[in-house]
Amino acid sequence: MPQYPVYRPRRLRRTEQLRGLVRETQVTPADLILPLFVTAGRANRRPIGSMPGVDQTSVDELLKDAREAWELGVPGVILFGIPETKDEVGSSGYADDGVVQQAVRALKEELPGLLVITDVCLCEYTSHGHCGVLHGHEVDNDRSLPLLAQMAVSHARAGADIVAPSDMMDGRVGAIRAALDEAGFRDTPILAYSAKYASAFYGPFREAAESAPQFGDRKAYQMDPANADEALREVRLDIEEGADIVMVKPAHAYLDVIRRVKDSFGYPVCAYHVSGEYSMVMAAAERGWIDGDRAMREVLTAIKRAGADLIITYYARQFVRNG
Repeated sequence: MPQYPVYRPRRLRRTEQLRGLVRETQVTPADLILPLFVTAGRANRRPIGSMPGVDQTSVDELLKDAREAWELGVPGVILFGIPETKDEVGSSGYADDGVVQQAVRALKEELPGLLVITDVCLCEYTSHGHCGVLHGHEVDNDRSLPLLAQMAVSHARAGADIVAPSDMMDGRVGAIRAALDEAGFRDTPILAYSAKYASAFYGPFREAAESAPQFGDRKAYQMDPANADEALREVRLDIEEGADIVMVKPAHAYLDVIRRVKDSFGYPVCAYHVSGEYSMVMAAAERGWIDGDRAMREVLTAIKRAGADLIITYYARQFVRNG
């Protein structure tokens, strides 16, 4: 007989009860945030072809999805708007009667305990699809900041619990913090998309949010996927400007960045499990190539294990339902 060490790791793997007893990382519904896409009108629900299980909805239908998430134990949602009209400066995004503002008010009336986060960016509202206003064919960083700040204040005024700037303009966290404070929303936190990469995994989202750029790309303001040290610089800047939570986006392809951000700053870290990461698993599962629920749980566990404190994921409801 071979000589074994006194400690045999397999002893604690023999049953599910033993494995659960020593499991190091647990993903729970309380860790998850559900993204929702809101449109104008009533009784509107349009499935997103590239994102199985995800819909564009009018406010009345959105309330049903949000209520289901809340009753399943998911503590919050993040809202993205699809307006009826778009223009060069994205004015529908900071209008008091905008689709997101309407959704926020409805959610806070119907589900006051639900945490409502709003995406702050111009791309869904501009006719050109870029995340700021243009000077020629370039995004004008500094001219975009007041509009982003105005949008954040309009969301807070509607009742948003957290505003989340995703535009990647330099200085936008500071501009938004100053505007919120001046408007009397000193207690409204900022969840900054701090390390947001120019990723190939956003394609399905751009269908869902109808936000694809009409020309060029976003590489001039979103991060190069090859860079990790730069992510730490971006996060540091956002913290210094007043961010309360910092985000890494995408999540599954950037686990190393999540870990470095958490270790370097000790701040609450959000990871966005983005549309392409979600859709790849769902597509493979539909074809019978993988066990979709098991794969998705493994992915979300890896994201939390890497250091994420909260995870934005389109799979939030299925995670609980298929528990």
